[in-house]
Amino acid sequence: MAEDMCKLTIGPYTMHFTGYQPDSTQEKEFCEDIPVTGRTVVAFDYIEEALRPFPTEVRVIRDTGSEEDLDGITILHMPSKVYPNGSINFEHNFSQPGNFVGLVTVSGEQEYVSRFPFAVGQGSSNIPPGWVFAMMAAIGAGAFFLFKVGRRKPDAPVS
Repeated sequence: MAEDMCKLTIGPYTMHFTGYQPDSTQEKEFCEDIPVTGRTVVAFDYIEEALRPFPTEVRVIRDTGSEEDLDGITILHMPSKVYPNGSINFEHNFSQPGNFVGLVTVSGEQEYVSRFPFAVGQGSSNIPPGWVFAMMAAIGAGAFFLFKVGRRKPDAPVS
């Protein structure tokens, strides 16, 4: 769990976040940026049992740089309620690419808010950054080799 990239911290509590796009990426999970626009299914699962009696609110807003007009920039709102089974699920159709912010608010002994920015349809690559560097190095080495071989003077003819 310590290496779980899909962990959402809310005050002293944690949730596991998972997203799916069944129409485009089948059963492939993601927990950061959403690969493409379209139907997206999201699940938040409580890691600590202590969260179950607390009301939780979920909101997704457009990232405009300001949260003054929260209602005006909200694209999804799930009012505060108790989730006794420890799981919050929703589906949303992201029709436009862009930058968004998820807000999860837990109201217990005090209120905790987790704010996490994410992008939708920004053309994220499935190629790890290390592979990109390795491919560029290989292409560079190949070009250098071809350049050196191409500049060699032909051998003098044997008489």
